[in-house]
Amino acid sequence: MNLLLDTHILLWAAGQPDRLTEECRDLLVNPSNNLIFSAASLWEISIKSRLGRSDFNVDPARLRRMLLLNTYRELAVSSEHAVAVSILPLLHKDPFDRMLITQARTEAMLLITSDSLVAAYGEGIRLV
Repeated sequence: MNLLLDTHILLWAAGQPDRLTEECRDLLVNPSNNLIFSAASLWEISIKSRLGRSDFNVDPARLRRMLLLNTYRELAVSSEHAVAVSILPLLHKDPFDRMLITQARTEAMLLITSDSLVAAYGEGIRLV
C-alpha cells in the first residue's frame, strides 16, 4: 500500500519515533507498504523552522537526504494537485495539510495523520 505521511508523522518517524502510536509504527515497518513524503512537507518544515517553530526544528535538506537513503519516495507537487485543492471543503484551513489531502486523493494513496481535523476529510485518510 502507498502511504503518504503527513508532516508531523514524517518528523516523528525521522527523529522522535516514541511519539508514534503502535498502530503507526506497525504501518511504517510493514515491508508491503511504500512510504512516501511530499515536497509540500519539506516546504512546510522550511517555512515553519525559519519562523522559529520548535516542533519544526529540522534541517529540511538533511531530512530529505535521510528519507531518500531510507527508501522513502518523494512526491512532487503538481499543478493537478494545486487545482484539486480548490474543491476541498474548508474543514481545515492549513494550506500544507490541504495539499497533502489532495495529493493522497489524486494519487490514490492513504494519508497517515495524527491530526483529527485532517482525518475529518474521511476518504483516503487514516488517523493514527
